[in-house]
Amino acid sequence: MKIAVPKETVDAEPRVAATPDTVKRFIALGATVSVETGAGKASRIPDGEYEAVGATIAPDAATALADADIVLKVRRPTSDEIRLIKSGALVVATLDPYGNAEALAELAGAGITSVAMELMPRITRAQVMDVLSSQANLAGYQAVIDAAAEYDRALPMMMTAAGTVPAARVFVMGAGVAGLQAIATARRLGAVVTATDVRPASKEQVASLGAKFVAVEDEEFKQAETAAGYAKPMSAEYQAKQAALVAEHIKKQDIVITTALIPGRAAPRLITAEMLASMKPGSVVVDLAVERGGNVEGSVAGEVVTVGDVKIVGHRNVSGRIAASASQLYAKNLYAFVETLIDKATKNLAINWDDELVKATVITRDGAVVHPAFAAA
Repeated sequence: MKIAVPKETVDAEPRVAATPDTVKRFIALGATVSVETGAGKASRIPDGEYEAVGATIAPDAATALADADIVLKVRRPTSDEIRLIKSGALVVATLDPYGNAEALAELAGAGITSVAMELMPRITRAQVMDVLSSQANLAGYQAVIDAAAEYDRALPMMMTAAGTVPAARVFVMGAGVAGLQAIATARRLGAVVTATDVRPASKEQVASLGAKFVAVEDEEFKQAETAAGYAKPMSAEYQAKQAALVAEHIKKQDIVITTALIPGRAAPRLITAEMLASMKPGSVVVDLAVERGGNVEGSVAGEVVTVGDVKIVGHRNVSGRIAASASQLYAKNLYAFVETLIDKATKNLAINWDDELVKATVITRDGAVVHPAFAAA
């Protein structure tokens, strides 16, 4: 059983899908592991560290992928990579399946069995496999660091002989994994933090981190969460009431971090041009949803732009900005899942197609798109 770890090529992706620790574990399960040279360089993992635990360093992607039974990646394979992967191989990655029917069809046409790790159900046994949470956690942290870098004042209150520097006011919109980490990080840096979310359960979580909760708490708010723990789309009436509350609150903020995403849909618009115009000169807004259309009017993916007197930070792949940490967690997510697919006695792939984790994440199999959410695409 050969496992391949190619170097990522899409969008200058700095993360890698395996670390020396997970490679060592795969080898202990009976696999041989081929890592493309330089795959871990941007995550501070030199080739020698993979070699030291028993991996083979391949000179190029073609060599790494040749005859591989399992391919571990961060991003969906490109067309060039797909041509190098044998029919019947298992590809485990974040496939970004929504709105990418042609790419899924290409994977199916190549006879590849593909797993979209971002579709992992949020159940207890899958927590260690949850790539969305592991990467969002780091993105929430990095969002605060990026905001602090753009903000031209200190975040904590500082009392000095020359006078007192007031604490920055930070408002986090969306209290999922990324938002909660943003709250915790901003609090650790000494800011005065408030937060909002449409899910009732988030109120207690926000308070537990020492932040104040801001939301219109009507009957619709009390029902605004799916069984899986995701936010439901809200009515136009509720959105108007919430927007009015936020518009008033946002005028007083120094830093705003938006994190709202709904799977399979464009990111909801949370901050309008009018709200931006009302903010204090020198304020900073970080849009973590910029790659999905953005929560902030005027945000630009991959850029830091100034609208009026407000900076809008729209970095792509925010967890990838701290690639060494992100790769460490992502690789463990992948190992935890793939390990369940390997027969410990025969040391070969033995996928249980009836396993709920497999059913939830397999996109293509046997030449077809089989996931019910994308099969008709």
